Amino acid sequence: MNSITIKPATSIRGEISVPGDKSISHRSIMLGAIANGLTTVRGFLRGEDNMATMNAFRAMGVEIDDDGETVAIHGNGLHGLKEPTDVIDCGNSGTTIRLLTGLLAGQSFFSVLTGDQYLRKRPMKRVVEPLSRMGASILGRNQASLAPLAINGGDLNAIGYESPVSSAQVKSAIMLAALYADGETSVREPSLSRDHSERMFRLFGAELQTFNSGVTVRGGVELQAREIRVPGDISSATFFLVAALITPGSELLIRNVGVNPTRTGAIEILRSMGGSIELLDERELSGEPVADLLVRSSRLKGVEIAGHVVPRAIDEFPAICVAAACAEGKTTLRDARELRVKETDRIAAMAANLRRLGVAVDECDDGMDISGVERLGSGAVESCGDHRIAMSLSVAALVSRGGITISDTDCVATSFPSFFRILETVSAQAAP
Repeated sequence: MNSITIKPATSIRGEISVPGDKSISHRSIMLGAIANGLTTVRGFLRGEDNMATMNAFRAMGVEIDDDGETVAIHGNGLHGLKEPTDVIDCGNSGTTIRLLTGLLAGQSFFSVLTGDQYLRKRPMKRVVEPLSRMGASILGRNQASLAPLAINGGDLNAIGYESPVSSAQVKSAIMLAALYADGETSVREPSLSRDHSERMFRLFGAELQTFNSGVTVRGGVELQAREIRVPGDISSATFFLVAALITPGSELLIRNVGVNPTRTGAIEILRSMGGSIELLDERELSGEPVADLLVRSSRLKGVEIAGHVVPRAIDEFPAICVAAACAEGKTTLRDARELRVKETDRIAAMAANLRRLGVAVDECDDGMDISGVERLGSGAVESCGDHRIAMSLSVAALVSRGGITISDTDCVATSFPSFFRILETVSAQAAP
């Protein structure tokens, strides 16, 4: 497990692009694999999580070519997947295992899904329960609440499901299973989660209807191959948005970032804190809104964060916590209990690490209160094997007194393999 030490920066300046959107990359493989014809994907994120999805479908008989520029998926059609000869390893990817559980529930064969030590601790009952209502047979540890999961696929029934959580992974797992169900399956959430699945289902020709906080999918409709351009991942861009906002004298342009309205909660929150973020050249790419983001250093102030904006920024909160630690006054976060069941308990992990840097943090069940400081302290912090925590703490180091050492940074490769290289490129260092 590698550690890295990040020194303070005098400014963040330049023009960058971030890797392709992780969520869209996952879904392009999944839908391309069960569509008819050749799907091509440009901008595909070659992080470990997405490669786990690609390898899973190769294990089920899907031919996928990758020349480093374009991923070409030779679709097998809705019923063309083959039974894997071995257990499918989903690595650290919650998206892979949860969405595949939905897709495999409708297949006429047996399969087993597992993952690394962190993924095997993450809750799976949230997808197993609705899929079981549809008629799926799924076994697993702790009454099928933990991986490995063993799935006996077969005929599924359409259901109407009221999800207790706003989760794109839960919604998407049910949507994928719905393609194999008889009739129309509906999912309703407490508030709308990211809608990449809805957009891509439409792109591939699925029959669906969206309504307030929900979606209905008709089963049995064949999908057709498409050409896909994947925009930059706003979750990856957020680390650099925060870096430029909190480092004095900064101005950074981030090109070609996805600005799907269900994903722009971080921009909304950072702007409410006083952050200068402009959206330039807004356009559409493969059914997804895209823009260039211009960010300048700003004096941030503490705010209250709760309600419907939280699901729209759920993956970005480790970075937002760093912004809050550098803001004037107190930032209050609530309605974010979902952070406790990510790659690690992100509330506990960020609270502990910020305290090590001299920040007063009070935890509660569904969030935390962060009292900003003029300058962060230095020392050693722990990523807890979580890529987003590792990158967020690297951003914090830019405005620390003497630098921060982050443990176990190998995990960054799951979503952003080029992160440290890009961070070094835009960080102006003080003369020794």
